[in-house]
Amino acid sequence: MKLGKTRWAALLLAGLMITTPALGATMLQCVPYARTVSGVQIHGDALTWWDQAENHYKRGHSPRRGAVLAFRPVGPMVLGHVAVVSRVLDDRRVLIRHANWSVPGAIEEDVLAIDVSEAGDWSAVRVWHSPTNQMGARSNPTFGFIYPDKPQLHEFQPDPALGDSVRLASMNVAKDDPEPEAPSARTVVARQPRLTIDLRAIRYADSTPSTRSLRDIIAEVKRDAALR
Repeated sequence: MKLGKTRWAALLLAGLMITTPALGATMLQCVPYARTVSGVQIHGDALTWWDQAENHYKRGHSPRRGAVLAFRPVGPMVLGHVAVVSRVLDDRRVLIRHANWSVPGAIEEDVLAIDVSEAGDWSAVRVWHSPTNQMGARSNPTFGFIYPDKPQLHEFQPDPALGDSVRLASMNVAKDDPEPEAPSARTVVARQPRLTIDLRAIRYADSTPSTRSLRDIIAEVKRDAALR
């Protein structure tokens, strides 16, 4: 059964209310998650991974399955970010797995990231934002990809020692893009639409920030859910 975008968002919000760890608790960070999933043995803040990888791992600007995408620090993301490529869809689109992005401590698996750089070198990306069930509005600068010696995706098992977490979004997208697999007990699935990349539209969106805050969007979703 297909659910509309608003219904998915309402379901996502309901899951967040039930499963999001209490404020003040230690949250899972992107670094231990990426290290576990990719097997890339680098420690320290995400913004240091690119330089640390020199002379230890190959680096580049083309996505590969199992590679770590290292984000530059920008805005509130002062320590940078790291995510793992789980699937290459085409030259401009990949699926990634990462933690502590849309919601503190949350794990998002196989969600969309799009190259929005002028040169097509993945130096700037936009990333799926699960709470609003759409692509994020911000363009995020990156260093590039760090390639593990033996590319392999490792399963991440929640570990209290690494901080509290919840699987916020997870899906298995095949070539013909069917409906996602049934979610597990602690997973809320956010459906990702097919996207045709239009860099002109992306540039316009970047230069015209939305006046609607996340609070406005959540309030609208709750109102819509109450009417159903």
